[in-house]
Amino acid sequence: MADQTDRQPADPVPPLAGFTIGITAARRADELAALLQRRGAAVLRGPALRIVPLSDDTELLAATRTLVNDPPDIAVATTGIGFRGWIEAAEGWGLGDDLTARLGKAEVLARGPKAKGAIRAAGLREQWSPESESSAEVLAHLLEQGVDGRRIAVQLHGAPLRGFVDSLTAAGADVVEVPVYRWLPPVDPAPLDRLLDACCGGALDAVTFTSAPAVLSLLERAAERGRTGELLHALRREVLPVCVGPVTAAPLDEADVPAIWPERMRLGAMVQALTAELPRRSRGLAVAGRRLELRGQAALVDGELRPVPPAGMALLRVLAQRPGWVVSRADLLRALPGSGEDEHAVESAMARLRTALGTPGLITTVVKRGYRLALDPVTDLGEKYGAA
Repeated sequence: MADQTDRQPADPVPPLAGFTIGITAARRADELAALLQRRGAAVLRGPALRIVPLSDDTELLAATRTLVNDPPDIAVATTGIGFRGWIEAAEGWGLGDDLTARLGKAEVLARGPKAKGAIRAAGLREQWSPESESSAEVLAHLLEQGVDGRRIAVQLHGAPLRGFVDSLTAAGADVVEVPVYRWLPPVDPAPLDRLLDACCGGALDAVTFTSAPAVLSLLERAAERGRTGELLHALRREVLPVCVGPVTAAPLDEADVPAIWPERMRLGAMVQALTAELPRRSRGLAVAGRRLELRGQAALVDGELRPVPPAGMALLRVLAQRPGWVVSRADLLRALPGSGEDEHAVESAMARLRTALGTPGLITTVVKRGYRLALDPVTDLGEKYGAA
């Protein structure tokens, strides 16, 4: 008869099954959610920003007229959506042909592939684009070639590029900022508050960011609600911050919060980085002849996903921190928020946990002392279950 520990699940568990992931993006949130859900994740949306187009904005119109009347030597396109919006707004004002004619005589730089595509869609051609897709490399390129006395149009992407613009100005350039759209806080903060509460309360396993202003918006909302300390603690320990690139991660770095990001600054690449990292952070144990792995609000028992109620998951995490050792009811009670001093709450939550796990013998009752995980006398899971 085959050993039960050698059984393989009929269908592989998706890599993010059992994990809950927060999405702070507003634009392309549906696409990001679909990518995560396809990999088995539960998703909690809390848009940290809203994008306000400036097609009717006097600042954009004034900047466009300025550049038509006094053309730039260099134009920097930072985002595809922003550059397209600028051209479309100019066409609406009857300035489209004049603007593209002036830009056609300028040296056009594209920060990344999407900006490059928008430039070409307008019938223009970029002269240079950095491999890193970073504004810092664009700035270094400009400063290296020299900008003294040159007129430079910089298409902004939602927020002022103060360091970028100030550096060019200090080097002698005449900079015209083109504010195509703005990022503002959401009209309804309730979804963002739910995401913040879930992050602070341990109900999230990861949170994704696709722009630096989204990071700042979440931090500002936490400050408004007096939860900055809780949020930073969660992001430094329990919740994995995942960013689309290093520019997005910069505000987290300043707050001493480690984040991960992919080499290529793409939505799909960010999801791939998250998918590779999050399961690696899960705790795996050999318990009662089974392989037990803890994930978010679920457990894997021999590769089978077993959803666990929040109270039961809290108990399981405490037991997994001291595998094989007896954990007293008093210690387990402290892991149950709002349970007061009634140790019967531990017994009730433990009964539901055992039912959820669906396998007897994983958790042993030690009479008058507490509970423990029935840890196998094998410490090398690779040896027991086969190294990956």
